[in-house]
Amino acid sequence: MKIAILSSFYPLRGGISQFNTSLLAELGKCNDTLALSFSRQYPAFLFPGKTQYVDATDSAAPVQARAVLDTLDPLSWKRTARIIREWGANLLIVRYWMSWFGPSLGYVARNAGCPCLAIVDNVIPHEPHFFDKPLTRYFLNGCKGFICLSESVEKDLLQLRSDAPHTVIPHPLYDHFGEPVPKEEACRKLGLDPSLKTLLFFGLIRKYKGLDILLEAFRTLPEDYQLVVAGEPYGSFEPYQAIIDSLPGKDRVHLFLKYIGDSEVKDYFCASDLAVLPYRSATQSGIAAIAYHFSLPMAVTDVGGLRESTEGRGTGIVAPTPEPEAVKAQILRYFADEKLQSSCREAIGREKERLSWSNFCARLTAFAQTL
Repeated sequence: MKIAILSSFYPLRGGISQFNTSLLAELGKCNDTLALSFSRQYPAFLFPGKTQYVDATDSAAPVQARAVLDTLDPLSWKRTARIIREWGANLLIVRYWMSWFGPSLGYVARNAGCPCLAIVDNVIPHEPHFFDKPLTRYFLNGCKGFICLSESVEKDLLQLRSDAPHTVIPHPLYDHFGEPVPKEEACRKLGLDPSLKTLLFFGLIRKYKGLDILLEAFRTLPEDYQLVVAGEPYGSFEPYQAIIDSLPGKDRVHLFLKYIGDSEVKDYFCASDLAVLPYRSATQSGIAAIAYHFSLPMAVTDVGGLRESTEGRGTGIVAPTPEPEAVKAQILRYFADEKLQSSCREAIGREKERLSWSNFCARLTAFAQTL
């Protein structure tokens, strides 16, 4: 099969690009593939981070992708569709995670000359706008089928397009960050005390991800706990810093406020005992896909698809509400129960095979053949 993939690729950075690199590699084992990326992904006002691109310190694997689609330039949409048609694609795969991409990807989907299969991270963004639904409907109506990464995404999809041909395939593992290292070694690199119970908040710092909830939960945890916050703030960090400054154990909160390059990721996960996702809203999480690779259990809140991917699979624990006391109670419960810790790690071992890239792509291509 000739498969064109249109989405973020190297040198664009982040989880979407990392996912697409693994997807391209696995599909390329049995198919002829073409990688097409963005010449301009977001305008500056939609990207509050420092840069959209990898830098010289990032070990992300290079990908030979053509940067052709400018989301602000309709002429580039036409060129992109023409490239796909002239290449003779049998299938176009696109990623969809925010409504900004609705017009450009929706146009290409309609004019690529082959069925378009969308891998959907989010139907409605975590931080919604009034224009999300009309732009998303335009995109959805241009696609022939959909891969939903969680049941939460499936529910949102069917609310906007009830007849959408679709299947649910869980987010596969991020397995390109290297092999685990001993906790003591990882802690030494990060300047952490390996004798403490280490909680990890990892990834972009945005309001819906609830770092403030975790900080308040940390306020009254015993002194044998430490918290690692690793990720780039999207917006001002001042409200979080004000909470940290008020904590009695503020010296046990360790901040790494930057984009974490691929070669560094293992240190944060291997230094930690529990990843905490105190999200206010969610569909699924790429952080979970990294945690599984490093056999790190998770504490999550009961929003979106997080319960199904943790408690439903036995790989973590769930706070019933995104509130400090609820999150704190689950953290204490986890560390008080050695059998729970062991069972979570055993369940993660079982999940690694189920969530392999080979399984994901086998199910994807089987579904694509029905379109």
